[in-house]
Amino acid sequence: MSETLSNFKEATLSIMSTRHSWTEFLSLSSLTLPSSLSEATTRIGVNLTRFLFNYSSILLFILLLTLVYHPLAIILLLIAFAGWYLLFFSRDSSEPFLLFNLVSLDERVVVAALTVFSFVVVVVTGVWWNVVVAVVVTAAVVCLHGALRRTDEGGLDDYESPYGPMLSDGAGPYSAV
Repeated sequence: MSETLSNFKEATLSIMSTRHSWTEFLSLSSLTLPSSLSEATTRIGVNLTRFLFNYSSILLFILLLTLVYHPLAIILLLIAFAGWYLLFFSRDSSEPFLLFNLVSLDERVVVAALTVFSFVVVVVTGVWWNVVVAVVVTAAVVCLHGALRRTDEGGLDDYESPYGPMLSDGAGPYSAV
């Protein structure tokens, strides 16, 4: 269980490391139509890896827009996000969590409490449908932007295609016979 938590924390920190400027993300000069479905899916995979932080920010923004008529839910979800950030993501996992400097809590207990609190906030405030709509709208925006944004610009050499050797030229297991 602690390995799963550390993997979750590492994945979240890797999202933070994919931060790119919004001017680069929104550059109209890098938008073109893909020539095929396979190119579109390759672009989506590469751009999802490259702009994961930007896409996550868009998800949070769309979620806040869907909750504009639910101020209590916004306040409680912001408290939940702050709790996740302060109690889990920004804290060194090697140090135990001390509650009022009296009781040492295991990281699993902290994650369980934050998960239960987040779930209760979504259910009690009745905004679960808003969360589903926000995720679906964000998925559509991500796929549209990811498919339209070119990946042949400089600086993308370190991102590999999700199709790997199938798209490479030359001899290999997927070469023409």
